[in-house]
Amino acid sequence: MGCSDSDYAYLRQLVLAESANLIDPSRNALFETRLTPIARMAGASTLEDFVSLLRVDRTPQLHRAVAEAMTINETSFFRDGKPFEVLRETILPHLIEKNAAQRKLRIWSAASSTGQEAYSVAMLVREYFAELASWDVKIVGTDISRQVIEYAQRGRYRRMEVNRGLPARMLVKYLVREGDEWEVVPELRALCEFQYANLCAPLPRLPFFDLVLLRNVLLYFPQQDRSCVFSDVHRQMAPGGYLMLGSAEQAEDSTNLFHAEFARDCYFYRPTPSS
Repeated sequence: MGCSDSDYAYLRQLVLAESANLIDPSRNALFETRLTPIARMAGASTLEDFVSLLRVDRTPQLHRAVAEAMTINETSFFRDGKPFEVLRETILPHLIEKNAAQRKLRIWSAASSTGQEAYSVAMLVREYFAELASWDVKIVGTDISRQVIEYAQRGRYRRMEVNRGLPARMLVKYLVREGDEWEVVPELRALCEFQYANLCAPLPRLPFFDLVLLRNVLLYFPQQDRSCVFSDVHRQMAPGGYLMLGSAEQAEDSTNLFHAEFARDCYFYRPTPSS
């Protein structure tokens, strides 16, 4: 048994109230696709159960997450721009200096979706830091959706996806046209690996990371889950590492674990040493 017409009407009204985005009833099936990952995070096994939860749980973050999921575009290459400038100008140079002895770098795209964020970081690494060509560099992308993990592993993108955020010179240098799609070159694919992980459950075995990108995902979590996520991420970070959140997110409920720094109009976070 799926959602009733009244459930879908409730969801459409919720999205309208939160984002002024009017969803036509003909697109009801989109709720199943977009909201299932959030429903799982919230502990609901079906969309119907999730709607029942939403009706009684007035948590602003949860309602906002629903609206965001229904209005958000697919992820894009070099999304939001500024954080990638900070990576190139500040964070990656610092990490290269810090890790010069072991010549090893581990980066985590912690809600990697269809892989554009991980591949964007790989492009930065190859484009601007020639010295890393001889290093042991690995970018690990994780996501709760096995479907998007498989998409990221394929590394093939439609024209609409490569037209969004990817500079033309990067496109011709790091992707090869294959019919109607563009495929990431083997050099970049070798830097990236993708695997399933639920940030609200015990994490799989992962390395300690020098840089964690946890962008545009925290707004999907209730506050108590955000605290758990921050704790897990902190435990997974190497000393002296860096955490980057989405532009509308902050580590407000984990000030004992992270402290904020600022560069080029962009906040990032450093882990507080464990006591």
